[in-house]
Amino acid sequence: MADGREFPATKDGVVFYGHTHKILVNEARAMRVAEVMNDFRTLQYYIAQFDADSSDEDYYEEGYEVLRECISQALVVLAALYDTSTLQSSGSGGEPERRQLQRILIDASARRFQAQRIYLRGLAATTWVQMREAILQGQRANADHMPALQQVSNNLRAELATITNERVLNDLRTKDWQAGHWLDEDPSLQTMLQWIRRAQR
Repeated sequence: MADGREFPATKDGVVFYGHTHKILVNEARAMRVAEVMNDFRTLQYYIAQFDADSSDEDYYEEGYEVLRECISQALVVLAALYDTSTLQSSGSGGEPERRQLQRILIDASARRFQAQRIYLRGLAATTWVQMREAILQGQRANADHMPALQQVSNNLRAELATITNERVLNDLRTKDWQAGHWLDEDPSLQTMLQWIRRAQR
C-alpha cells in the first residue's frame, strides 16, 4: 500500500512479511518501474517514426496538424524533469527505497500514459494521411475528391474522440495484465492526471 503500512504481499504465489517482505516488495517495485520505463521508451521510438512532413498546400490540414502536435508533445514529455520536491530520504528498513520507488513509478506511469495517448492520436492521424494519399493518387485535391476527403476527415475526428483518458488507461492495463505484471501499486488515473497537471505548471 502507498501509505507505508505493513501488509502481506503476494508475488508468484509467495507471501512476504516484515523486513524481508519490504526488501522483496521493493525489488518488485523496481522491476515494475523498469517495465513501465521500457514501455515508455518503446512508445517514444514509435512516436519518433511519425512523419509530419507535408506540402505547403496541405500544411494546415487537420491530420498533419495532429501529427505535429503529437511530435511536439512527445518531446515535452521526454524533456520533463523528475519532480523531487517532496522526496525524503529518512527512514530505515527499506522505507526510503519504498518512497522513492513509489514516486518514480508514478512519474514513469504518468509519462507512459501520456506517450500512449500521443501514440494513439498519432496513429489515427497517420491513417488519415495514408487514406488521403490513396484518394488523391498524387493529384491536387479538387471538387471530385471532396466527398471522400471529407469522409476521411470525419473518420479522423471520430477516432480522436474515442481516445479518452479512460481508454488510454484501459489499453495499458490490459497489456499489463496479459503480460502478467505486478500491478498492486500502479497509480490510479486520478493520481497520474494530478501528477501531469503539477508537472505542466
